[in-house]
Amino acid sequence: MFTQIWLFLVKGGVLMIPLLICSILSLAIVIEKLFTLKKSKVIIPEVKSVVENISSEDDIPLALSVCSKHQGVLSNLIILVLSHKKTSHAIMREELSDSGRQEIRSLETGLGILETVAAIAPVLGLLGTVLGMIKVFSVISVQGVGEASALSGGISEALITTAVGLSVGIPALIFYNYFSSKAEALILDIENICNILLKKIHSFQTKDE
Repeated sequence: MFTQIWLFLVKGGVLMIPLLICSILSLAIVIEKLFTLKKSKVIIPEVKSVVENISSEDDIPLALSVCSKHQGVLSNLIILVLSHKKTSHAIMREELSDSGRQEIRSLETGLGILETVAAIAPVLGLLGTVLGMIKVFSVISVQGVGEASALSGGISEALITTAVGLSVGIPALIFYNYFSSKAEALILDIENICNILLKKIHSFQTKDE
């Protein structure tokens, strides 16, 4: 089985090497994102619950404790807000926006590579097709059309690289769009939770005044 696969890949020529690298990269990123973009890992239920249940400044120590136990993007942003609860609302919102961009970047790590693989894999396959057809015409110009085995080698290389390029690029594009949409949805949820907390902190400051 593995021998047949290896022989199939070898027939594709030298461009099978970058295509193989692309497939390994995309597979690794897909597996990593399936775990890291789970909603329960990003929007940790305990952290979300403790934020929703904050009703006074007396609840803040408990919220900080829960966030410290459950590290993550949301927890880090909640800790930032609660640690600067005495800061003015405008400054706090600005700090949250700056830190949020840095924290949220981790959710999108690897998606750029996946997008690149989706773009270049079919192009590499097309390049393999062109190189294979060049070999075919070179054989024809030297030996004529009677050498069927020589001609089939070039045609086989052309078709294999095209098939592999599409087989790598299409799933990469599908998963890129899926993970991008999922990351965007999680980011919106995080922003919503942080905005709720900001409003609560602002109401506490108003009461103190």
